[in-house]
Amino acid sequence: MTDIQAIWLAAVQGLTEFLPISSSAHLILLPRLLGWPDQGLAFDVAVHVGSLTAVLFYFRHELVPMIRDWSLTLAGRPNTEHSKLAWAVIIGTIPLGIGGVLMKVAVGGELRSPLVIATTTIIFGLLLGWADHVGKRQRDEHSLKWQDALLIGGSQILALIPGTSRSGITITTGLLLGLSRTAAARFSFLLSIPAIVLPGLLLGADLVESAEPVHWRSFTIGVICSALFAYICIRLFLSLIQRVGMTVFVVYRLLLGAFLFYLFL
Repeated sequence: MTDIQAIWLAAVQGLTEFLPISSSAHLILLPRLLGWPDQGLAFDVAVHVGSLTAVLFYFRHELVPMIRDWSLTLAGRPNTEHSKLAWAVIIGTIPLGIGGVLMKVAVGGELRSPLVIATTTIIFGLLLGWADHVGKRQRDEHSLKWQDALLIGGSQILALIPGTSRSGITITTGLLLGLSRTAAARFSFLLSIPAIVLPGLLLGADLVESAEPVHWRSFTIGVICSALFAYICIRLFLSLIQRVGMTVFVVYRLLLGAFLFYLFL
């Protein structure tokens, strides 16, 4: 992998991880379309570490009281809005852990095909547009009940199919539950922390057991560039989403899906 290839792949991961357009689809497709070699397991770990770093840094002021108040509830203290949000993230992560184990084999095989990606890109893009249109958009993330968190978190299982988009399906579910666009996106991003950590640990374990060499230069480029682009993406997305809505992402997904069908049918 050249430095330019590493920068492009890290930028794609950082920009698409938190947008409702599927980072996994783009990371699978970019090397295929440009004729690059597969980036390898080590680089996948690196760009996920970068994305995780970005979301942790952006939400650092919220995460500290969330962890503090959640810890106090374990000692019998009453819930606060911060501890309730922390519990919502924990509850929302449970389905992904269970479903991820069940779908790991399937996702690693036939579901990574371009035609599957094209289909899911279009279907879940239309679903996102419909949710944005019919959603009441009256609730914030602190109003989530455990049932809401379970539904939003459970929807992440679908994102194990490339092209679905983890952020896209969780934002879609949040909108259908009446969350505002900003609230749905914020909770989706908070859910991304364990959603990135858990697969990252599995990838890291696979990397330790594999004979694949770690190219530290590409690894470092991947971490830095992915973190930078992911942080920029989070800031811009949250500042604009309430005004611009989801239409631009729906249109992009429809065009991308049509382009993939044109190329691979």
